[in-house]
Amino acid sequence: MSHTQKRSKHIALHSMRKAFSLKPLAVGIATVFLSACGEDRDASKIYVSVDDCKQDNPDAVGQCQAAFESAIEEHNRTAPRFNSQNDCEYEFGNERCQYVQSQSGSFFMPFMAGFIVSRLMQPSPYYSQPLYTSFSPYSPFRSRWVTSNGYVFDGDIRRRSYYAPSSVYKPKPTVNRTINRGGFGSTVRAKSSWGSSSKSSGWGG
Repeated sequence: MSHTQKRSKHIALHSMRKAFSLKPLAVGIATVFLSACGEDRDASKIYVSVDDCKQDNPDAVGQCQAAFESAIEEHNRTAPRFNSQNDCEYEFGNERCQYVQSQSGSFFMPFMAGFIVSRLMQPSPYYSQPLYTSFSPYSPFRSRWVTSNGYVFDGDIRRRSYYAPSSVYKPKPTVNRTINRGGFGSTVRAKSSWGSSSKSSGWGG
């Protein structure tokens, strides 16, 4: 494991503990409902830390650790990247973004706030994905769970159980370019209007 991966895991853990020591902000926007007609749905749980998962699943400690590490890897690969700290914090809230220096350049991306898991206790392969939330008053997903490609779950961050559409767990393209202020929020609004099965260029590739 590289030094960068170890540092990213440390940052993510610190962020997740910090984020949920705060009370959820009041929601000042209408609930975002996403269409997933025709998709299979998996019973899924959201956890804010690996310990949270282990306490909920004492017979699946190893699976929890693996699911968390997989979510961290996906976070590092698919999280939206911003040109500046101000642009990132406009979308996700103050002190909700981290500076990253990579071989391809430097950028800011949001901290991972949690991860969603499906089929953890089943013989078939389980799935996990990183999740984010926002404390910004300008965000269309404020105090809600959102995936790295802009899928917003209905309800606020206190809700932890969902029947998530299969598209939530589908592989997402690696992000190789940065976006400006409002770029992520625009994708969230577009998905809420077109439905989760619609195609969007997003910011990957």
